[in-house]
Amino acid sequence: MCADTTQTPDYKDTLNLPKTDFPMRAGLPKREPAWLERWEEIGVYDRLREKEGRKPFTLHDGPPYANGHLHIGHALNKTIKDMIVRSHQMMGFDARYVPGWDCHGLPIEWKIEEQYRKKGKNKDEVNVVDFRQECRKFAEGWIDVQREEFKRLGITGNWPDPYITMDFHAESVIADEFMKFLMNGTLYQGSKPVMWSPIEKTALAEAEVEYHDKESFTIWVKFKVVNAGDLDGAFVVIWTTTPWTMPSNKAVVYGKDISYGLYEVTGAPDECWASVGDKFLLADNLAADVLGRARLNDDQWNRVRDVTAAELEGVGLAHPLAGAEGGNSEWDDIRDFRAAEFVTDTEGTGFVHCAPSHGMEEFELYRDLGMLEQVITYNVMDDGSFRTDLPFFGGKYILSRKGGEGDANKAVIDKLAEVGGLLARGKIKHSYPHSWRSKAPIIYRNTPQWFASVDRKLDDGMGQMGDTIRERALRSIDELVKWTPQTGRNRLYSMIEARPDWVLSRQRAWGVPLTCFTKKGALPTDAGYLLRNADLNARIKAAFEKDGADIWYTDGFKEKILDGIANPDDYDQVFDVLDVWFDSGSTHAFVLRDREDGTEDGIADVYMEGTDQHRGWFHSSMLQACGTKGRAPYRNVVTHGFTLDAKGNKMSKSLGNTIVPEKVIEQYGADILRLWVAQTDYTADQRIGPEILKGTADSYRRLRNTMRFMLGSLADFTEADRVAPVDMPRLERWVLSRLAELDEQVRKGYASFDFQGVFSAVFTFATVDLSSFYFDVRKDALYCDGDSERRRAARTVLDILFHRLTTWLAPVLVFTMEEVWLERFPGDDSSVHLVDFPETPADWRNAELEAGMAKIRRVRRAVTAALEIQRQDKVIGSSLEAAPIVHVEDSETRDLLATFDVDDMCITSGLSVTGDPAPAEAFRVPEIEGVAVVFEKALGDKCQRCWKILPDVGLHAQPGVCGRCNEALN
Repeated sequence: MCADTTQTPDYKDTLNLPKTDFPMRAGLPKREPAWLERWEEIGVYDRLREKEGRKPFTLHDGPPYANGHLHIGHALNKTIKDMIVRSHQMMGFDARYVPGWDCHGLPIEWKIEEQYRKKGKNKDEVNVVDFRQECRKFAEGWIDVQREEFKRLGITGNWPDPYITMDFHAESVIADEFMKFLMNGTLYQGSKPVMWSPIEKTALAEAEVEYHDKESFTIWVKFKVVNAGDLDGAFVVIWTTTPWTMPSNKAVVYGKDISYGLYEVTGAPDECWASVGDKFLLADNLAADVLGRARLNDDQWNRVRDVTAAELEGVGLAHPLAGAEGGNSEWDDIRDFRAAEFVTDTEGTGFVHCAPSHGMEEFELYRDLGMLEQVITYNVMDDGSFRTDLPFFGGKYILSRKGGEGDANKAVIDKLAEVGGLLARGKIKHSYPHSWRSKAPIIYRNTPQWFASVDRKLDDGMGQMGDTIRERALRSIDELVKWTPQTGRNRLYSMIEARPDWVLSRQRAWGVPLTCFTKKGALPTDAGYLLRNADLNARIKAAFEKDGADIWYTDGFKEKILDGIANPDDYDQVFDVLDVWFDSGSTHAFVLRDREDGTEDGIADVYMEGTDQHRGWFHSSMLQACGTKGRAPYRNVVTHGFTLDAKGNKMSKSLGNTIVPEKVIEQYGADILRLWVAQTDYTADQRIGPEILKGTADSYRRLRNTMRFMLGSLADFTEADRVAPVDMPRLERWVLSRLAELDEQVRKGYASFDFQGVFSAVFTFATVDLSSFYFDVRKDALYCDGDSERRRAARTVLDILFHRLTTWLAPVLVFTMEEVWLERFPGDDSSVHLVDFPETPADWRNAELEAGMAKIRRVRRAVTAALEIQRQDKVIGSSLEAAPIVHVEDSETRDLLATFDVDDMCITSGLSVTGDPAPAEAFRVPEIEGVAVVFEKALGDKCQRCWKILPDVGLHAQPGVCGRCNEALN
């Protein structure tokens, strides 16, 4: 007979319910700034530096450019860096991070010029030092803006003392590093085709170029054969997509192994530029295509005969503009005609028109032949216009002043048509190099520039990795650097393996000047052309250290600096500025080498940037350091991909698909943005959009609830409650075993920069192993037990979990884990970011226990699935109303189940395990073999305190409770 429970007291206040003020709703956008202020007040970064006996770990910051608000790529980049730094600090290193900015260069100069144009001012009429000062102020303003935007992301670092490439010390070191190239013989002045931006009037490096589709004119041009016997009067046909180079043509080349033929026109429509009887030399593989382009049908031409390579030797060609009225004999010389290895018969005509001033392959061919003086022209000016005295085309522009099509191509095509030099014309859409700053197309243009040779032997006593920059770089890539992902190695290796000499000079004003002097009247090839003097270099460096690089441009500087070393009247001062990639490539010297928070050997543990930096900062840093240090300046290179919209498209303001970090932070908080970074595979391109961020926020909420449960259950936990692992129940020891496993996984993941792997492992553990299993099982003991060994063991495990989860997640969720930590450990100097990952004893690991728990959880899945059917059918409302019979075929599993409180594991009021054969109607889960469940209702009354249905409810001193609750109440 059951006791009468109608007068049962309300036992709610007797339960050990969670107690915490930790809110369910994070409110991150409003609350995060307060934590930023707190970290600054207590000096977290500086206090970490005070920890003694730690091995330094330095991530060297690739400097962002100081000219605009942050975009999502900045947020991704800086957050990954922050996770690297924070995780290594918490693994016991002295993890230093000095943020930096790139300040020199064309983008800023271009902005100031735009301001001048709006005011009707001319840059060239402004004092160069005044102009440079305006550039400096512009950069300073954006540094302040970006610094606050980076800090808002929760990025830790030495923000009060960043490195800035326009600081006087930085400028002096950049100049000094350049002068090392001057002294070791790497530097030389040469005249060769370089990538040139007519809009910006300067040379560009490969890293400053991006490729976009461009529609170009394409023409097939006739060169008449002269002095060639029976071939006289025939035409060699070339094809080009740059008609503007035709006035600079000096030669045509062919392939000695290509099959050529002589083709004759037998019939021609009126609209055709070919006439009956015309004969053309063409590669056999391309002849039909070329003649088709000329609007000739297959029956309107025939192949006359073979033309051998021997016949082609000694053939002379006339430029199509030769003898043109008004041409002033500009093109009357016979064009050179010879074989070249780079000619193919896969497209075009099998012949290649050569303008060595505008093409590197042609330039190198005639350089190696010693014929550059005969073939180099200077027809194109720095603004992309033809020299004014060039017949027919003087003053025409290759590009318009806004970067669109100019009038040069049309003028050339029209003139060629007028003189009968065209066979066909058309247009082609192809990938074409553009300046990444102005977005305008570029050209190849022969100009005098300063180069760093990558293949000259260096006599500098640093030849352990090779004698040339290229050799040192390639060996460094394979022997000294670890690549994450490994594909980064392949990209950089192939680029450096095939790269030409480094173009160091830019014809601009805002940058570090090339601090060198040249002998008046001497040629660049002369031994004394460059003034090499160690004392002079030291003077220049000291002057820059005191007054900055602006001093180079002041009146009388040359005379003062050369005093007592050389006669100033004998030397010209170079005013080109260095490629900004040389600036950033030199940062290892004035950041890693020179700063107190640098590194002893001037080498960084990690460089981390986007994949575009294989041709940018990774590349220039490698070349620069190999020239001045003899090796790579880094030990690890970590690379991330680009950030795309949710559909995988590149972000663009014109498409309206950009995601701005500031907006994400306003809506969700910086921690959600950081969590998105941690959840993504940053080594590939990543996607982000509103729905993706909603999913990230959902993951965050699940984690937050996990932390809230632990905080509530640990509200009054003290050391007196602690239970030694050896005395814990098997369920708690299983949790510790999983922690030991996870600790190893977390440390390895953070050490290898695998944040996605770390977060995935911790998140799965927190939500699947803890929230959905362990917490679910132990809620009953935590809430309803008295001062039982089981409850104390569970709370001990929760304390252990708390310290590990908060620290493991702190590098990712910097604000939230600080909030969690302070909720439990408040104090003026308290911060999760001041502690390390706790050491987790390896002997907690118990593989046998983990294997056994896997079997038990399989049984549990079968039971909970069976009960869910009963709940859906409204047979029961809660699993505590059930006391199922579980049929388990495997005897080892049955023995294992006997060592656990299986009813607690399955959250039932009772549960029986049997090895008897299961009845046919028993519930089974197909993938869980050997387990069947027969539903039975629990017998007895419902305990008014723990809600279990047990036979002994009402038989104790406290009314309406079970024996366990009666004991707890007593």
